[in-house]
Amino acid sequence: MQTYKLVMPGDLNHYGFLFGGNLLKWVDEVAWIAATLHYPGMNFVTVAIDNVQFKKSIRQGSILRFECELERQGRTSVQFRVQVFRNSPEETENAEVVFSTVVTMVRVDELGQKMPLEVAVAP
Repeated sequence: MQTYKLVMPGDLNHYGFLFGGNLLKWVDEVAWIAATLHYPGMNFVTVAIDNVQFKKSIRQGSILRFECELERQGRTSVQFRVQVFRNSPEETENAEVVFSTVVTMVRVDELGQKMPLEVAVAP
């Protein structure tokens, strides 16, 4: 799965760079969307985001491309690798990886209890 996000003034910290919390929110959202597309009708919550390390600073006006791939499926959980690439509006071809992690989602019922996963459906 692939999606894009434009970094706007409200996404920045007090130094003028993308606030790390916003990037983590977007990564979490992308992983949740991927889980929902792979497993229609199931409910998921995030239980882990591995190795949070911001590799490059990101400025206003950057276009971020999020690529999300199924990494592993367990009995009740699923992991997605999320990579974030940056393009400036002037450079649409040379993207660089600015963040990469694995997000673990667990399937839950209406009460928040873990439930077994069913067979994955290709998005």
